[in-house]
Amino acid sequence: MNAELVLPLERMTVAEKMDVIDRIMDDLSRNSAAVPIIEWHGKMLRQRAEDLKNGTDRFISLEDAEKRIREKTGRR
Repeated sequence: MNAELVLPLERMTVAEKMDVIDRIMDDLSRNSAAVPIIEWHGKMLRQRAEDLKNGTDRFISLEDAEKRIREKTGRR
């Protein structure tokens, strides 16, 4: 299906745009088998899994991740 979908992006609020993104991501996750794998992303995920297995990487809490992002971006 190649039907062209035109969204009035210039008239949409940020919240409306984020809602569209959320709906698309929800749909893609329900049909994930049809989503092509991007080679560099698959390679990165395999490397991260290997690093976790070898103990050279670790998970951090969401709070710590948010703190690191705020520190790097200068946002509070």
